[in-house]
Amino acid sequence: MLKLKHLSYHPPASDRPILKDLNLELAPQQLGLIIGASGSGKSTLLEILAGLASGTSGSVCWRDRVLDSDLRQQLGGLVFQFPERHFCTNSILDELRLGHPELGAERVEQALSSVGLAALPLYTSPHALSGGQQRRLALAVQLIRQPPLLLLDEPTAGLDWSMRQQLVNLLAQLKQEWTLLIVTHDAGDLLAIADKCWQIEQGVLTQTQIDR
Repeated sequence: MLKLKHLSYHPPASDRPILKDLNLELAPQQLGLIIGASGSGKSTLLEILAGLASGTSGSVCWRDRVLDSDLRQQLGGLVFQFPERHFCTNSILDELRLGHPELGAERVEQALSSVGLAALPLYTSPHALSGGQQRRLALAVQLIRQPPLLLLDEPTAGLDWSMRQQLVNLLAQLKQEWTLLIVTHDAGDLLAIADKCWQIEQGVLTQTQIDR
């Protein structure tokens, strides 16, 4: 169970807090959706959950254990918005093994199969993939690490309708094994697979009903 307890973030350079007293609960194998406009604080929240930043007050808990930034880095696998901009190798295999040179063929094949890319040659350049395939590869990069929690920032941004639907279907499959927390400004088809939904506005998080 992921729990946020009175989490706030007020950087010294800002005249107001970016996140204000956030409370959230998300059970294992659930998909949570946080909807908010640009500047609402949703990407900052993901950075805190991924251990890239620390809250000013409050706590992040997993299974009732309070996590510091190092433990949060182990807990959460963060897929950035437009993750294809962060690819830095010349092949799918090198991208998956980046930071994990010891990975064997079985782990690599398992990760690619999980995201529907097992048929692609491992020497294919990440930059030669379609937009939807690049998003899938970015997910596979995180799945290699086997994090309990997947964090996704605007995963469907910039994709056409067909690629969006394929990605939504993939996320629905992944939540059978992982807990997912997604932030977006446009929920769209993601609402159909969400278990919980929140609205974030000016750093305030409010749980909302999901209309099917």
